[in-house]
Amino acid sequence: MSKSSNASRTSFSRRLLLGLVAALFVVPMLVGKVQAASMDEIKKRGLIVATEDDFRPFEFIKDGKPTGFDNELIEDLKKYAPFEIKQQILPWTGILAGVSTGKYDVAITAAIITKERKKSLDFTSPIADATHYYVKRKDDKSISAIKDLNGKIVGVQAGSALLARLTELNGMLEKEGGKLGKIVEYTSYPEAYQDLALGRVDYVVNTIINIKTLVAEKPAVFEVGQAVSGPSFPAWAVAKDNAELVEFLNGFIAKEKENGRFAELQRKWFGESFPNLPVKFEPEF
Repeated sequence: MSKSSNASRTSFSRRLLLGLVAALFVVPMLVGKVQAASMDEIKKRGLIVATEDDFRPFEFIKDGKPTGFDNELIEDLKKYAPFEIKQQILPWTGILAGVSTGKYDVAITAAIITKERKKSLDFTSPIADATHYYVKRKDDKSISAIKDLNGKIVGVQAGSALLARLTELNGMLEKEGGKLGKIVEYTSYPEAYQDLALGRVDYVVNTIINIKTLVAEKPAVFEVGQAVSGPSFPAWAVAKDNAELVEFLNGFIAKEKENGRFAELQRKWFGESFPNLPVKFEPEF
């Protein structure tokens, strides 16, 4: 058996295992409603914050330290909050399920607000724009417009809200007489980008901010495509009906906006600020 075959089987096994673990986290959501920690409890034992380990430019590890847009805001939150902030850094798989089941109080990450997620989670005010775009290899001349994605292989992160929004792209393709091709799911976007560079997938769908960051880092390898979704926004997630915590976090976000810090960090990490973000967003999908 070739090394590439062994690597593929190992990667598949890893994704399958993570998928099963994620499924186990979902079970409590199906059994009954979980009581989120009250603000009184949080004040006594601290706020348990979950952040992602590798989602540039929002959160990632550099030189052994957490950095990125959300991690800088967490440092400000430590000064704002009258209680301890206990941060846990982990892979995306299981973060939102962990919040909905009470393992973590809040996911300070770029969680896209969706109808499905709002069944078990509440969200803060949006923190950026998350319209979905496709990214392709720069040397792939077969793709120059959305219609060229007909039947081609697309990569996306497992458990991502972008999976559900691929129906929008399929609708765009159908208008051109085409259809969505094979969908390959990855445990993280760096894996998807690696496979794109190697030609194992034809394009990857992610939010415009993440794709711009990727292309800025590797302009000779990747190229930004076109929008493949309608408006979309990421926010921080807490367990359903935890209104006190949402109010507290929104108060912090509002203060960061008022003093200019929010826009400063957006420009630093996203290359632009988003002054017209909605205070509250009701998703169609």
